[in-house]
Amino acid sequence: MWRALVKNRTSVVGLVLTLILILIAVFAPFIAPRDPLKQSIRNKNEPPSASYLLGTDRFGRDVLSRIIHASRVSIGIGFGAAFLGAAVGTIVGAFGTYLGGRTEAVMIRAIDVMMSFPTLLLCLLVLTVLGSGLTRVMLAIAIAFIPRFARLSRGPTLALRNIEYVEAARAVGASHLRIAVRHILPNIVGPISVMLVMWIASAIRIEATLSFLGFGVSPPTPTWGNMIQEGFRAITYTPRLALIPGFALFLAVLGFNLLGDGLRDVFDPKLRI
Repeated sequence: MWRALVKNRTSVVGLVLTLILILIAVFAPFIAPRDPLKQSIRNKNEPPSASYLLGTDRFGRDVLSRIIHASRVSIGIGFGAAFLGAAVGTIVGAFGTYLGGRTEAVMIRAIDVMMSFPTLLLCLLVLTVLGSGLTRVMLAIAIAFIPRFARLSRGPTLALRNIEYVEAARAVGASHLRIAVRHILPNIVGPISVMLVMWIASAIRIEATLSFLGFGVSPPTPTWGNMIQEGFRAITYTPRLALIPGFALFLAVLGFNLLGDGLRDVFDPKLRI
């Protein structure tokens, strides 16, 4: 599986980008040259220089330090929302499909209702009720992802619930919980893992969009979304304030998407031939 992953050059690029971004996020307090919240009116709107490698914003804050610290928030929300949505959605989809009957019918109707809303709109509706903030943004994105992971897990579970080894486990008296945990969930982890990596990228993008619209993490906490929003006000005379965080967002989304493509090749035996 590792050879299949590294054989694809685009997957290697995605893996390298992803690892670099994760390391930057983890070690941000040690890498950032300055406090991302410290203001200096004397140094506002400074162009890139030896002292400020990416310049300063309208409050005199170091843009490089803010970009580095923003990665902690954006990538943290991306991982947290995607993993929470994947865990809940996969369990709901797998158990509901395995049990069948009325339970499956109710689950399908609930999934259809939630998926009738675009992801961003559903996040906005949840945030309208809960309010803004880091934890609430993560929860809103996770809620929007739950029906998508539930539908994704339903297909493999339909193929597995009547397969021979599941029938054998049922015949010897194994409980529904044991069958689902020991025989169903381990065999659907492949497609779920691939989409999990890709939807981490989607979660990062959605968080940036919500912050840009003013529904995400509130300033002065730096995120790529609210940095783009602040830089957009001065796009005509200091475009770097919007372009630099936008480029960081682009690299993060690109890295996770390329890695997800590589994992799809790894987990699909037909693509490894």
